[in-house]
This record gives sequence, structure tokens and C-alpha cells, in this order.
Amino acid sequence: MPFLKSALAAAALAVSSAAAWDIKVSSSGGNATSGHQYGFLHEDINNSGDGGIYAELIRNRAFQYSEAYPVSLDGWHSVNGAELKLNRLELPLSDALPVSVNVAADTCDSGPVGMANDGYWGMDVKVQKYTGSFWVHGSYEGNFTASLQSALTDEVFGSVEIVSQSVADDWVEHEFELIPETDAPNSNNTFAITFDPEGTADGSLDFNLISLFPPTYKDRKNGLRVDLAQVLADLHPTIIRLPGGNMLEGLDNRTWWDWKDTLGPLRYRPGFQGVWGYQQTHGLGLLEYLQWAEDFDLEIVVGVFAGLALNGDITPPEKLQPFIDDALDQIEFIIGPPDSEWGSVRASLGHPEPFRLLYVEIGNEDWLAGGEAGWQSYMDYRLPMFQAAVNEAYPQLQVIASGSTHEGLEIPEGVLGDYHPYRTPDELVEEFDKFDNDVAHIIGEVAATHPNGGIGWDGELFTFPWWIGTVGEAISMIGYERNADRIPATFYAPILRNMNRWQWAMTMVQHAADPAMTTRSTSWYLWELIAAHIMTHTLPAEGDIGPLYYVAGKNEDKGSFIWKGAAYNTTDSAPIPVSLSFEGVEEGTKALLTMLTNAEEDKDPYAYNDPHLGNNAVERTTFVLTANEEGAFEFDMPELSIAILDTDLNCPNPSKRKRALKN
Repeated sequence: MPFLKSALAAAALAVSSAAAWDIKVSSSGGNATSGHQYGFLHEDINNSGDGGIYAELIRNRAFQYSEAYPVSLDGWHSVNGAELKLNRLELPLSDALPVSVNVAADTCDSGPVGMANDGYWGMDVKVQKYTGSFWVHGSYEGNFTASLQSALTDEVFGSVEIVSQSVADDWVEHEFELIPETDAPNSNNTFAITFDPEGTADGSLDFNLISLFPPTYKDRKNGLRVDLAQVLADLHPTIIRLPGGNMLEGLDNRTWWDWKDTLGPLRYRPGFQGVWGYQQTHGLGLLEYLQWAEDFDLEIVVGVFAGLALNGDITPPEKLQPFIDDALDQIEFIIGPPDSEWGSVRASLGHPEPFRLLYVEIGNEDWLAGGEAGWQSYMDYRLPMFQAAVNEAYPQLQVIASGSTHEGLEIPEGVLGDYHPYRTPDELVEEFDKFDNDVAHIIGEVAATHPNGGIGWDGELFTFPWWIGTVGEAISMIGYERNADRIPATFYAPILRNMNRWQWAMTMVQHAADPAMTTRSTSWYLWELIAAHIMTHTLPAEGDIGPLYYVAGKNEDKGSFIWKGAAYNTTDSAPIPVSLSFEGVEEGTKALLTMLTNAEEDKDPYAYNDPHLGNNAVERTTFVLTANEEGAFEFDMPELSIAILDTDLNCPNPSKRKRALKN
């Protein structure tokens, strides 16, 4: 027996004297799943896009605004007494970005003046290449200085001189590269641009679209933050739902997420009146989402606006066609040939090849906004009109409705439902068999959000994903996967949370400007493990269900058998002895057993990973088991534990087999 790194791991192998939980798995039968897909929904909630996975370091870089969020100098500060004033020039940078900042010296002999930006609550400064740019209006003979410096001291970590190309009557872009000479000791840093006012015509210049990027994931221009992208890639995701949930709807029917506004150079992107309390830049636009999916090798569920906004605005049937046309344009942009109207736009932006698309979701949570009238309009005409149009134009695509049978939707033939269970752990466990006799759905959003005994949505969400909640999620996910013939995909949501400004506590990954704060939640370890072992078929299994919940299957691509299980509230907190056998597996066969357990000494079910402490409440133990003379693998499942057994000893190596599911 190999060395075991903890007493708990040893206990997992030491089957107790109690009668074993005998599970026998058949070698045939079950359902073809084509690989249940695990992924995530992303929308710019919790500054998870701007200030999160979108790598731009400058906050309020283009002074964008909307009815809900007035224009401001948020994030900007004067350098050397300069006067900063928002300005609307007769010649703006573009119609999309009409407001600039005028930077003026307060005296004639003030020396260099300028402005500094705090970033998204700080900036990480390392010895690496930063690429930046800014636009200037006004004549200036001299140099600009761009620098990264401490917000706490006078220390400058790196700076670069940029020769002015600016002129009196036009906007000129200035690009630069900056490599700091030393790492900053913390993230309390700023970015500054200064100039000598003596070289100007009147002591001032106008600036707009000031941008600074660190290295990005796969070196994409206007790309993703490396550490956050990598922590999501490490989840082994196979699918993404975009552009998100409530963000898709907008605050009203005039301010929905307009994908056409997100295309092209940043100079022409007006930004978006976000729904989570702040203006969004549109830097992370439709093309960037699609490139993200391409870089991760993800299938896509693209959401299209369906004529219902968060304030309850309902589009009547006679005014719905423009939104349907817009959705068809959006699909054409994604998968149309390069000589089509919108495929040619995609090609002009550097991607002539169509992206891969299987799923189109009509709207988002239409049972909520607009109350009974909004939901009725969805069932009566909005979903049918969109479905008919998509089916006619793109019969190969799978249409998804934005609700489920559990909100009273009678799902039309050929359409998948979308179920969003935000639940207590106990409720997730109770839903283990919810889809055993249901029509086909995706699980478009799921998470344990409230502790058992909580008071529902009138109470606070829990602080972070926590251990018993993670085990509850595991049991619901196992239930979805054993119904993978009708549940093709499961998505965690929300996925990212900036610890400096957020609206939703339960998120997979926590982050801040300092990469040391990037924290995988307890749920991250579950989703990483379960997504790394993909079944192409489920298999019938004989054995009791509860408090041990499980699914068994095989991966035909690898010729391996897989078992996924989780133990919830056991009798007197005792471990569950398991005897697991697969038909046809003989004595001496090896299998990899990976177990997740509570790493806290007191086994507190509310243990969580705190980004301020850097702790990990999850213990992961992996070892090789050998089938006994009866062909059975024997091990113990402690209370509140998660385990996967796989006869492929080279896992993780998730399968990428995918297809659309028609019900």
C-alpha cells in the first residue's frame, strides 16, 4: 500500500466492520451522454469583467456614462496640482466617446503636470511588459512620461518617455511599452501620465481612452487577465454561457446588452449601462467572448435579448421583429460565412473562420422580470416567435428556453429548458432525483447560496462557498449527470468576484488587483474534479441511495469505468464503507480514487477558503486501489466527502466529445 499523507486518507481505505454499501455496476445499459458538459456563466457582475478577467488596468479609461451612471472622474487624480476637468470638445474622439478630460497647469511654471489612475483598487506591478496607449487633442512639442509608481511612497517602479505627435485640431493616439525595473511590494500602485505644459499652446491638453494592459492570456490583444483565465481553464470546462444573465436584459428595453456596440476598435464602443451598479466599458465584447471560448476550446450557449428588461418592460408582438432580426444577425456574426453580411464584419475584425456554435438561448430568466405578465408573454409569443425564426434560419442549432417546467413552462418540442437552482445544501440534496422523469433541460446556473435553516432570499447569502454547500452541489451535479441523456450541461454561476466591489457573495473564484488574492473556493475543487472525469455513457447500478449518492458510467474514448459519489449526513457522522464492483472488472484491476474532504481539524461544515487568509478548507487525497478477489474496490466515504473512482490511472484528461441534444 502506498504512503498515505493523512490519517483521514488511511481511514478512507480501512473499511469498517459494518456491512459495506454494496454497489454493483452493469457493463451495459444506461444512457449515452456524449459527455456531460461542465462550464460556467459569465456576466460583468462583481466587477468580474471590468476589473476582473478583462485585463485592462485603467478604471474609467474613457469617461463613459449613461442615464443610470453619470460621467465622472472616478479613479483619476491630479499630479503636481494639475486641474482635471471633464470636457466636451467640438471634435470628440468619437460619437461613442464624447467626453474627454482636460488636464491644465495651475501656474505657468508648475513643471510637469498630469493625472494618475488608481486602477481597479490598485495595480499589480511586476517586471514584465505592459502595453499602453492614450489619445491626445491639442498641440504639444515635447515628451509624455508614462509611469507605474507606488500610491504610498514616491517610488517609481518603471517609466517611459513618449515623443508627442499631438496636434491642435485632431486626436492622435500614442502607443508605448513599459517594463518596470523592479516588482512592487504590494498592489497599492498607480499609473500616471505627465507632460510639460510649456510645450503646449495654452497650458492644457485633452486626453481620452487611456489604456494599460499587462501580459494577457495567450497574448490576446484586448485580452484576459492571465491568472484568472488560467484558474478557470484549470476547471476543465467544456462550455460557456454568454454574455451572461441579467446583463443580457438591461435595466430597460432601451438599454439592453447591444452586441453590435461591442464590436470594433475601442474608440467606437460606447460602453454599457450595466445592471449591477456601475457603468461597463464594453471592452469585453462579443468577439472577446468568442475568442475566450476558442482559447478554452469551449462550446457556446449564446444568449439573445428576447424583449423583456429587468424593470418589467415587455415588448409587444408587433414590435418584437427587430429584436428577432438582431438575434439572427448575432448568430450570423458567430457562424456565418465570411461573405455574409455579418460574417464579413467578423472577418474584417480578423476572424474569417466561423466560430463553433450549438446552442441559442432565448432571453434570461423570463419568469422573473415583468412578473406574471412578462412570463405569460414569453410563453404566448416571444419564445414561439424567436424559436420559429431560429429554427428556420439555423435548423442545426439547439434552442433553449430561459425557464423550466419548474416555473410552469410547457417546453415546446425541440427546445431545452433552463433550470436555475440557487438553494440551501439540503435542498440541493433533495433535488438529487429531480430530473429522473423530466423533459430535457440545461442547468444554466446553480450554486449553494444559503445555509440550511436560512430565511431564503430575504436573508443574506453565505460569505463564500462553504464545505457543506459544496457537498450539496456535488450531490445535485451527480443527479444531473445520471440524467445526462436529458441534461447535457451544468453551469456554475456567478463565476468571479472582485473583493473590493461586489453584489453577489457566492462565486467560484475571488480576486483583487493583487494576484495573491486570487482564491479558489471550496466549490472550485469540486467542479475541477468532477469535470476531469467525463462519462460518455451512464451505467445501471444496484445499491441504496442516500446518504451516499452516486452515478456510475464509462468513458468509451479511454475504455475506463467511472464512479462519482458524495456522502452527506450519515448516521452519527460515521463513515460509509463502500464495496464497488463493475461487471467484467477482474481481481487485480487498478483504479484511481480521488477524495475531497474537509481539511479543518474540527470538520466545521461551514469552513470556507478566505482570500484574506490564504487557507484551503479542502483536502484532496489520491491513491490507487486494487480490486479484490470478487472484483470489488473497497474504501470508506467519510461524512461530507466527495469521491471519484476511475479505472483510467492517467486522469485527469477530460473528454471533449460534444453534441447538441434534441428532446
